[in-house]
Amino acid sequence: MKLYIAEKPSLGRAIADALPKPHKKQDGFIEAGDGSVVSWCIGHLLEQAEPEDYDPKFKKWQYQDLPIVPEQWQFKAKAKTKKQLSVLKKLIKSADVIVHAGDPDREGQLLVDEVLQFVGLTTQQKQQTQRLLVSDLNIQAVKRALSAMRSNQAFVPLSISALARARADWLYGMNLTRAFTLTGQKSGYRGVLSVGRVQTPVLGLVVRRDREIDEFVSKPFYEVFAHLTTDSNEKLVAKWQPSESCEPYMDDEKRVLLKALAENVASRIENQQGEVAKLEQKPKKQNVPLPYNLSALQIDANKMYGMSAKQVLDICQSLYEKHKLITYPRSDNRYLPSEHYQQRHKVVAAVANNKGCEQDKIDDADLSLRTMCWNDKKVGAHHAIIPTEKQVKTAQLGYQEQQIYNLVSRQYITQFYPPYSYLETTAHIIVAGGLFIAKAKQVNVMGFKVLFTKQEQEQDKDTLSSFLPPLVEGQQLLCHEAQIQEKHTQPPQHYTDATLLSAMTGISRYVKDKEIKKILKETDGLGTEATRAGIIELLFKRGFLQRSGKQIKASEVGHSMVNMLPESLTLPDRTALWESHLAKIADKECTYQAFMDPLMIQLNEFIDAAKGIQDADFKGLATPTAKRRFKKRGKKMTNPVN
Repeated sequence: MKLYIAEKPSLGRAIADALPKPHKKQDGFIEAGDGSVVSWCIGHLLEQAEPEDYDPKFKKWQYQDLPIVPEQWQFKAKAKTKKQLSVLKKLIKSADVIVHAGDPDREGQLLVDEVLQFVGLTTQQKQQTQRLLVSDLNIQAVKRALSAMRSNQAFVPLSISALARARADWLYGMNLTRAFTLTGQKSGYRGVLSVGRVQTPVLGLVVRRDREIDEFVSKPFYEVFAHLTTDSNEKLVAKWQPSESCEPYMDDEKRVLLKALAENVASRIENQQGEVAKLEQKPKKQNVPLPYNLSALQIDANKMYGMSAKQVLDICQSLYEKHKLITYPRSDNRYLPSEHYQQRHKVVAAVANNKGCEQDKIDDADLSLRTMCWNDKKVGAHHAIIPTEKQVKTAQLGYQEQQIYNLVSRQYITQFYPPYSYLETTAHIIVAGGLFIAKAKQVNVMGFKVLFTKQEQEQDKDTLSSFLPPLVEGQQLLCHEAQIQEKHTQPPQHYTDATLLSAMTGISRYVKDKEIKKILKETDGLGTEATRAGIIELLFKRGFLQRSGKQIKASEVGHSMVNMLPESLTLPDRTALWESHLAKIADKECTYQAFMDPLMIQLNEFIDAAKGIQDADFKGLATPTAKRRFKKRGKKMTNPVN
């Protein structure tokens, strides 16, 4: 008997639909017409054992018990899903061939592997276990996946990577949460101060941004503009470019801070002749944006519709599992397999039927175009999020579901439009010895930008608004007016869901160490596509973050937490490097032990630091009222990972 084990029931039903009929539905599995059986997990059926499962004395939180490090790691069945685990146990023992059908990512690999390990496969069963990678729940896509199965042995490094992450998170979260909660209690705080390898650096990002805003002092700066006319009375405006001699009067961003300097330049150029010293014309283009991964979709949905990261993920899951209108949503990849190019006609037809994009935009799409998104070398376990071939009645979708489906569809349709191209003209004009520059652009081809709203186009950083009449080098101009604009430096903006997600995905921007920064340019990211939304929501539930409209700010407890912790715990360097090492384990470039050994050294150092803190600032702060996953000292605490 061949047994397919899916990650969740929806995937199991999709696999069964692609197998021979008739089907016989049983309690927890489906029998197919060819004798094969499809069953499923319901997310994680197993969880890491609690500290008190290893030793009852750990039920009470005490410094002297830390660090808690299991000699033999244990899993235990989740109470709510024990019945399904029993179903799988029986089926696995009867199976001749097992097909691992977890989601196509690190967590999906571990989720089924841990069940197989828990049940105890024979050596022969392990060698014969196959891996099915499904990223589209429609029947034709599942059939294609069934014809391209691989040996599960090829995914052992990925599974080890996931296991290393899970165990490291347990060690880090369990021990440091206990250590710093005990430290907080010495200052009279009665709540749980959870520490995690991702949540704590994310909180650190928000706290540091809040501080920067609170401590910001606005300063005036000055720009000088020359209003020029040609002999034929055509007008243009050019902006002064301060020379090196002005640097003592400028800030790090080359803004002039001395008003007298700007006034001196203005008085010198007014009613003076200028000359076009140099004229540059460069053809430029902006390539078509790649299809979405989850973070990019969450960022755009927050900007356009104000949706939180968690809302977008939940809607995507519905579009994927319930409606089968998009491919696997928890993807970190923005490229597509070459074979997907063959399905473009059917996908575009589905987008048209499902009202995913305006019909005239679909009609103007050139399906003979092939952008760089179709690239097998850049596709990993999963690919970009795109519409599927399925056609439905649009009335079946809720309002927000339609909004997200439209974003995914539009990003796909852009792949069949040419790049946006324009001619950029830059005029270097000398007036009274000073350099002034005027820029303008002439659009040649709007290309894919016709699919975007005017508001979105206006946000384009390449937009150049200055008008330039026809000019030639050596041409004389008259500066008939000099204008000084006084502006003020602006504080950074509080985070929103979009900008916090952007910070998490582009974490190297916040890393000072040059070597780490270099590494992170390739392995960039705080958390994963599957966990980022949950981490942000978790910080709200624990009372560390709070919302003010669209703004995300740290609470008093969040600020006190970051003030208490060693700075390195609140910085992204370590957790981002973890992801780098985990990726190397998956690629067979690093071993499990080489990852865990340094972590244990650091863990002991942090526990010692927690014990030595005597002045944590939590006095007078109430325990957050938001619903928490933890209970007070001496009672059961669920795994505070991430």
